[in-house]
Amino acid sequence: MLLASLLGLLMGLVMGLTGAGGGILGVPALVLGLGLSMTQAAPVSLLAVGAAAAVGAIDGLRHGLVRYRAALLIALLGALFSPLGVYFAHQLPEKLLMGLFSALMVLVAWRMLQREKVEAGPSDHGAASWGQKNCMLNQQTGRLAWTAKCSATLAALGAVTGAVSGLLGVGGGFLIVPAFKQLTDVQMRGIVATSLMVISLISLIGVGGALQAGVRIEPMGWVFIGASIVGMLAGRRLCAQVRARTLQVGFASLCVLVAAGMLLRALA
Repeated sequence: MLLASLLGLLMGLVMGLTGAGGGILGVPALVLGLGLSMTQAAPVSLLAVGAAAAVGAIDGLRHGLVRYRAALLIALLGALFSPLGVYFAHQLPEKLLMGLFSALMVLVAWRMLQREKVEAGPSDHGAASWGQKNCMLNQQTGRLAWTAKCSATLAALGAVTGAVSGLLGVGGGFLIVPAFKQLTDVQMRGIVATSLMVISLISLIGVGGALQAGVRIEPMGWVFIGASIVGMLAGRRLCAQVRARTLQVGFASLCVLVAAGMLLRALA
């Protein structure tokens, strides 16, 4: 139980510090640290990620940072595609799932280490130029302009996030945050808050699908979930005191190490 508490605390802490990316550490912590299988670990990780993300999302809603219409659309499509991911998770071999997860962690590490390009224009936080962004804020109202292109983009993002979430037991923040930066001119604080709301909704839906499929959460899993919420609260308090680049390099290095551990476990 102590190990479950420490691992949950670490995952929540990283999640709070990185703005949702730390959720990808949940499954490796449960598989490598607590000896669960991938199918056992996925719902525990999703519930821990969803509960911790909900804490951050509520804080974002209080401060008016969440783009809640966009979050609800992404979560709706995620809800439709998450059961598909859960279904395939129960059909694919354990070793293949672990290999896929390792590859995903390396991809997240690579994305994290890439230095962002600064472009001229009203928004400088994404790699796309001003004219290339699919979802733009209305300069008068400050809300997203809901064009057909914008709606289709967010719907597609929700579908992919939901399927990956159900398949591998991750919240999807590593997909949502860079996609929002690339395709919208929403500022970073709003992106993180919106991402946390989406993650909380999709994760809880994914947990429901897994429980329906017969997976049960053991007491050790509940300890991990509770500790992750505490870690999330601590991480959000500490994030302003740590340099962003230090967080990026540290998190990416941790992802590569954990990916190597997962791959060795899969090949054993």
